[in-house]
Amino acid sequence: MSKDTLTITDNRTGEVYEVPIHYPTYPKYAAYIDAAAIRQIQVSDDDFGLLTYDPGYGNTASCKSSVAFVDGDKGILNYRGYGITDLATNCTFLEVAYLLLNGELPTESEMGDWRETVRMHTLLHENFKEMLKGFHYNAHPMGMLVGIVGALGTFYPNSKACFDEEVRCRHIMRIIAKIPTIAAYCYRHTRGLPYVEPDNSLTYSGNFLRMMFKHPGVKYEVDPAIVRALMVLFILHADHEQNCSTSVMRSVGSSLSDPYSSVAGAATALYGVRHGGANEAVIRMLTEIGTKDRIPEFIEGVKSGEKGRLMGFGHRVYKNFDPRATIIKNMASEVFEATGVNPLLEIALELERIALEDEYFISRKLYPNVDFYSGIIYQSIGFPTDMFPVLFAIGRAAGWLSQWQEMLNDPDFRIVRPRQAYIGYDKRDFVPMSERKPSGTEPACQGESSDD
Repeated sequence: MSKDTLTITDNRTGEVYEVPIHYPTYPKYAAYIDAAAIRQIQVSDDDFGLLTYDPGYGNTASCKSSVAFVDGDKGILNYRGYGITDLATNCTFLEVAYLLLNGELPTESEMGDWRETVRMHTLLHENFKEMLKGFHYNAHPMGMLVGIVGALGTFYPNSKACFDEEVRCRHIMRIIAKIPTIAAYCYRHTRGLPYVEPDNSLTYSGNFLRMMFKHPGVKYEVDPAIVRALMVLFILHADHEQNCSTSVMRSVGSSLSDPYSSVAGAATALYGVRHGGANEAVIRMLTEIGTKDRIPEFIEGVKSGEKGRLMGFGHRVYKNFDPRATIIKNMASEVFEATGVNPLLEIALELERIALEDEYFISRKLYPNVDFYSGIIYQSIGFPTDMFPVLFAIGRAAGWLSQWQEMLNDPDFRIVRPRQAYIGYDKRDFVPMSERKPSGTEPACQGESSDD
């Protein structure tokens, strides 16, 4: 009869260890062992014990979570058990944010209260307008957003009371309400435009579009298809398990920092081109290709290594297809009816067709991901490429805060403190500077003059 244990034989000592195997709620999902159980495997009593080495945490569960689930082999993304296609088709973004934070979809009355509470917190303190003046005119909007969100915590000193549920909920609502306002103000600062105050009679995405694009003295009207498309994109980006930025949110939050600092840390991780900047890289790639007739040459360049990577294809998790990419592609035609067809779309469609018929990409399971079409839609709506990671952050803030709240309520909650496999020197004798000899290697970091 089988046992739910793992038997390990240490061939160095002949010792045999039996480690329990644990299962999540649903056995079809990955089973796991406690990493601390490996520590008991020692050569001697003064041996530290074995560690596991996992660069990038590709096979390490850092937490238990019920917020989102991804099955990369089957192309599944669920929020709280609901399929992403059902949510993107039937829900508003604030409805999905409520689901992520509370575990269940809201009733009509719950939704009304939640929507109204968020609307009450959309305004920013006037001092933030002065703070924005301190940024250079061409500062990246994402860098500005990181700074402003982090500064919000200084306006709410009680935000460090993370275990007070009432206080915590109030600050969660503030962040979800204010982050579109911050994003729009950052954009308008870079354009030298006056700030547009929130209009809480509009939807979440409609209000954001108005704050972004309204011109003084001109009534702002936006096509419902664009409002809906942006809302769907916020939903698709709302959570994605323990990705880089979400892991940062949990890591920073584990020190009991305030939620504003934790979100700023997560947004900083999202700022990177390998995370939130990926769809911007897709636009640059399509622009570089320029015309459909140059696609075969570009494809061959990718395969030979001369053209780098095929941006927007492949994913760290999805090895079949990214369900979010399918939703966005199907939605694109509605957007282009309102905005006109983006000239990059033809290039993207042909690039996708050729790549999906090429054995090189098929064998490597490189399929379009969420970034491949999202950038084209953002650009068609009128967003500059440097706003793409900011748009990502607006949607993802709901997921970050859901994961942060879940972490605080976890009975296993501890401050994050990974181990390392030390590969440096053993104890060395100190050598005075006058007796030191050149190492013969180029310094990894050498000071130099600067005109900064």
